[in-house]
Amino acid sequence: MDNYFKKIIEMLGEDVNREGLRDTPKRAAEAMKFITQGYHHSVAEIVNGALFETDSDEMVIVKEIELYSLCEHHLLPFIGKCHVAYLPKGKIIGLSKIARIVDMYARRLQVQEKLTKQIAETILDITEARGVGVIIEAKHLCMMMRGVEKQNSIMTTSVMLGGLRTDHRTRAEFLSLVQAFQRG
Repeated sequence: MDNYFKKIIEMLGEDVNREGLRDTPKRAAEAMKFITQGYHHSVAEIVNGALFETDSDEMVIVKEIELYSLCEHHLLPFIGKCHVAYLPKGKIIGLSKIARIVDMYARRLQVQEKLTKQIAETILDITEARGVGVIIEAKHLCMMMRGVEKQNSIMTTSVMLGGLRTDHRTRAEFLSLVQAFQRG
């Protein structure tokens, strides 16, 4: 990967042998590998058995999970936050595992719409919950630094599955709790 970054820098018209750029191809390759490490993890490895029996059936929400990813169209970052809710049906998942699932999918080349769906479907599959809701709000550098150059735009995506899709009261509860946190 180092050689490809070297070629890209040279194609930009830069001298890769100058002091500031001498080690840049290596650093860029290491950064790219780190940013996309989600390809090297599996859901089973992340969850690692952290599912626990429960008699609780009330909504569980984890809000403000920070995330970053790379837009698969331009290889530019998008940065934001994710809110996840689920309605337990006999089992709950370890709290940190939800954030790790978000990271696993975010640390791949992505579009926000697909990322939102992957997280929701995975949480539903693992927990066998009665319903799952995921909302992602993010700023996309591909929209801020190039193209229309809109600095304050935020993209919001949501996926509601099961009871969070079919029960409007439950959906409204999730949305109001996410909004209440943001106002406070």
